[in-house]
Formats: sequence, C-alpha cells, structure tokens
Amino acid sequence: MKHKTLLTIASLLFTQLFVSSALAHHSFSAEFDIDKPISLSGKVTRMQWSNPHGWIYIDVENEDGSLTNWALETSAANNLIRRGWKRTHLVAGTVIQVQGFQARNGSNTANIRGIVLEDGSRLFSGNADELSK
Repeated sequence: MKHKTLLTIASLLFTQLFVSSALAHHSFSAEFDIDKPISLSGKVTRMQWSNPHGWIYIDVENEDGSLTNWALETSAANNLIRRGWKRTHLVAGTVIQVQGFQARNGSNTANIRGIVLEDGSRLFSGNADELSK
C-alpha cells in the first residue's frame, strides 16, 4: 500500500512539473507578428543566456538622440551555442544589427532571426526564420 501511495504522489508531482513547463512556453504567433518585420541596430546592454529562450537587450538610438532599450528573444542558450554563438560575442557595448519580428502588443520586444556583428559575421538564432519562408 505504501509503495502504491508513493508511486501515485510521484506521478502527480511529475505531471505537475510537465504541465507547468508546457504552459510556461508560448507559440511564436501568440506573442509576435509575422507581418511586423523589424531591423534594428544598437549597443548590447545585457545578454541573458537562458532556457527556453535567451534574451538580448540593446539600446537603439532614436531620431531625436534618445535611447530605447529593446528586449530581443532568441532561441534557447544551448541552441545558440550549437549554432556558434559565444558569450564573448555579446558583451555590453557591442554594436549589433538584428532582424526579426515585433511583439503583437507593440512593445519594444521582438523575436529575432539573427544578428550581424560589427565585423560583418552573422549568427542565426533559429526562432522565426522558418515562419518567414
């Protein structure tokens, strides 16, 4: 009886963990608009290497000289590393160009397809690229 109770509790906990992580993730089209492509250039303020998505934060200079900080969603950190991204590519102050799709809510948030570094090399994020074909 004890064994059955422990097995039931373990199953419930496993199910809870699985459901929680599945609900935490979102689809591209739920948050980003394929009809709102963007191209930005700015200085990296921070790179968050995380899962299920990494985030790059950049300051983009506006026409009036003010700065707007953008939050740029990438694929997971382990995916970026497999695609050749290195932590040294995105230190604060690095100027990058990005292409992607703006958030549906109009905020300064985007899902990016990739970046171009100052030396002209390109890094692919792997998020929305398949959607734009």
